[in-house]
Amino acid sequence: MTEVLGSGLAFPLSVDRRGAVALAHGETDVEQAIVLILATAPGERPMRPEFGCELHDLVFETVDAATVGRMEAAVRSALDRWEPRVDVTAVDVDLAAVASGRLDIRIEYAIRATNHRRNLVYPFYVIPAEETA
Repeated sequence: MTEVLGSGLAFPLSVDRRGAVALAHGETDVEQAIVLILATAPGERPMRPEFGCELHDLVFETVDAATVGRMEAAVRSALDRWEPRVDVTAVDVDLAAVASGRLDIRIEYAIRATNHRRNLVYPFYVIPAEETA
């Protein structure tokens, strides 16, 4: 399966037990690529300014149904564009910890080469709304 899915630099960068740059293979490489896409804001990489997820534009927005919809759309759009090895089947935002400034974004996806279904929970941090007296 590694041959089909490939391999790449491990994220975060690290070294293996031989002292060489560590690599990620197969499904681990795919998962790390998804996290990297979601963690990167467009414009953050000078040589690839469009790379990333527009999720970061929503950090200061009030968390309501419209914002959650925009978050889901941003995640789907970024993964559709930047990770061709997966089909995103669902994106859900869990608001249980929103008062402390964290949203858990649950992404369900299928790896195209193997049709293996997986999920990933990506913690996204927002600025909590200030309470007014």
